[in-house]
Amino acid sequence: MMGIKDVARQAGVSVGTVSNVINRPDMVSEQTRTRVLEVIDQLGYVRSESARQLRAGHSRIIALLVLDMANPFFVDVASGAERAAREAGLGVMLCNSAGSATEEAEYLSLFAEHRVRGVLVTPADATGRNLDAFRRHDIPFVFVDRVVPTASACSVSVDDIAGGRLAAGHLLDQGHRRLVYVSGPMHLTQCRDRRTGALDALAAAGLPPEALSHIETDRLDVAAGRDAGARLLGMAGRPTAVFCANDLLALGVLQALYAAGVAVPQELALVGYDDIEFAAAAAVPLTSVRQPAHRMGRTAAELLIAETGDHAGDHRHQQIVLQPELVVRGSTLGKQR
Repeated sequence: MMGIKDVARQAGVSVGTVSNVINRPDMVSEQTRTRVLEVIDQLGYVRSESARQLRAGHSRIIALLVLDMANPFFVDVASGAERAAREAGLGVMLCNSAGSATEEAEYLSLFAEHRVRGVLVTPADATGRNLDAFRRHDIPFVFVDRVVPTASACSVSVDDIAGGRLAAGHLLDQGHRRLVYVSGPMHLTQCRDRRTGALDALAAAGLPPEALSHIETDRLDVAAGRDAGARLLGMAGRPTAVFCANDLLALGVLQALYAAGVAVPQELALVGYDDIEFAAAAAVPLTSVRQPAHRMGRTAAELLIAETGDHAGDHRHQQIVLQPELVVRGSTLGKQR
């Protein structure tokens, strides 16, 4: 593998001149710069990023650790983060904790070993111990899709309580008075907040908390939604409307209802959350609470870049909360109850 010394020898210049051509081209005459670049091209030289990292103390890579890369919501988050990073001349290492605190800890250790520039993370460990331990490495991190209760780090999240209010409020406006909330694991803040918002909407309408039944699943995917749909069909005094904690659950519920011959929305209305691309493309287009996922990822990356850039000393942690939006489609526009 060709090294910088080979380039210098072939071009008849010093190693320092080659370094300047690569890193500070304005310091080298155009004639010399052209000659060195021609030799670099001829030899196929690629600079050693690992060596540069050792000198700089950190890399040009930021890490993004999400809960579930099978969820299109996180794909959109990653797309926003990648755009911001690319504009800053940085790359993104994308990793999936699969909702496991153990895998999260392993990835955080890997990030520390590689001295990444910073980390964007949607935490899987509800206790916060993994990130508390990671702080000792002095690598900045930003919470994505989580609210930070203190000013110890930046965060970018969506007001999920407001989102839950939008979803349940819409169903109430359609005349429904018996609702069920299908959630993922309730140790996840988002699942709890979306239920809180739904309960707020019921209270505002003068309905008791018992008007909202609850089916909890151990995952936030389509298969878990199908299982929840089967449980829903077996409920005594079946509710007339369903609010799901994300669109994947809602699509699974929709599959179960379709297989059982239950008409949506005529017999049972359905609302999802996230407004992923597949929501509009479902057999019955899905009403959903839209999260600005791309903007969330981009904003989080911009905060991290600011915290690790040339003016990091002026950085102040921010907790940014974005607002959700209700997108109404065919899964709720039917016969009122």
